Amino acid sequence: MKFLMVNTINPFIKAVTEFCPNAAIVFDMFHIVAQYSKVIDQVRREETSKAATETDKKVIKGSRCILLKNQENLKDSQKIRLEELLAVNKNLATVHILRNELKAIWQHKDRQQMAEAFDEWCSKTSEADISALSKFVETLERHKDGILNHADYPIHTGKLEGINNKIKVIKRQAYGFHDLEYFILKIKQACSGKS
Repeated sequence: MKFLMVNTINPFIKAVTEFCPNAAIVFDMFHIVAQYSKVIDQVRREETSKAATETDKKVIKGSRCILLKNQENLKDSQKIRLEELLAVNKNLATVHILRNELKAIWQHKDRQQMAEAFDEWCSKTSEADISALSKFVETLERHKDGILNHADYPIHTGKLEGINNKIKVIKRQAYGFHDLEYFILKIKQACSGKS
């Protein structure tokens, strides 16, 4: 059986199923967490408008960056601000903690263990009673097989996306190449590791 990575857009799934019926669809952590970031941002906006006091509103407002950044990438001042934010708002604290737990699902190499971690995470989200989170979980559960396929095929698109970004930078720097062969040579040069 061959495998193919696609993102969560249904037309891709349909095309893969139709034209590559023996392919296993695999969802890597990066794409799922990127979708989850939209949930965090929606909850942040909702909680800003519902804040009881101006002080709470001020703490929540402008916190998007620190909520979406990985903990290890936060500066000391951002870590302090994040602690204040999570202390002020229960729903933001919940979605923030659940983000880290969601990422941990992909640490399991055994499909059964991954399935148990997935089910446990989905169960925790239902206790939270947050609308945006519930909708996300519904989508996630529809794609459970593709997520669990990661245990069988532990692949990710990081390298591919890095190459795509290099190509975009080369294209922007040159304001478009009129010579396709030269453009291809520049891409090969950038991807060879030699400058």
